[in-house]
Amino acid sequence: MSEIFRQQPIVPVVTLESVKDAVPLARALAEGGILIAEITFRTAAAAAAIEAIRMAVPEVLVGAGTVLTPALMRTAEAAGAQFLVSPGATSELLSRVPADLPFVPGVASVSEMMVAKDNGFLTQKFFPAEVLGGVDFLKAIAAPLAGVSFCATGGIGPENLQRYLSLPNVAAVGGSWMVPQALVAAGHWAEIAALSAEAMTAVTGVKKPFLNQPAHMRGEG
Repeated sequence: MSEIFRQQPIVPVVTLESVKDAVPLARALAEGGILIAEITFRTAAAAAAIEAIRMAVPEVLVGAGTVLTPALMRTAEAAGAQFLVSPGATSELLSRVPADLPFVPGVASVSEMMVAKDNGFLTQKFFPAEVLGGVDFLKAIAAPLAGVSFCATGGIGPENLQRYLSLPNVAAVGGSWMVPQALVAAGHWAEIAALSAEAMTAVTGVKKPFLNQPAHMRGEG
């Protein structure tokens, strides 16, 4: 999973109220150069949205976010999710990940990071990043937690994403600034494409290379 993030270092965190918005949103992200999306299981539309994107916009790697239970893992897998993300990491989640489906557990402390690492998950979601100490925290734990890489999410935006992505233990950042709810609700896809292009431009030269087609792979767990 770390390799996927290093190829696509900005992960839009998307909450969709309507399935009809899924495909045009994914196409807008792709137009802006972002070929990955995390569809959160915060609405009833999530599973159908993932399925629609897989069918209509296969160049976009689509995952399921806010996966809180093994039952949601199975639902996301059935919908065609290509990776799973959770804001936290219970022992049940860590032990019941579907085979060959990348899972990014959420962590907020060194102890949680160590537990996830001991369970084989070397790519983790640091959330909520800014509240927990942000860049300074990640710098401090880089040496003792060598080999662990993070997708930092929570309070990330154009003003600070470069600081995160410049860290060697940060593979990606996640956020919703390029997919604001108001633009999605209004169907302003051209504006979302422009925001996505701006986001990718902001990381040029920070994380290289970016590949046109992300690979679906287990990575480090």
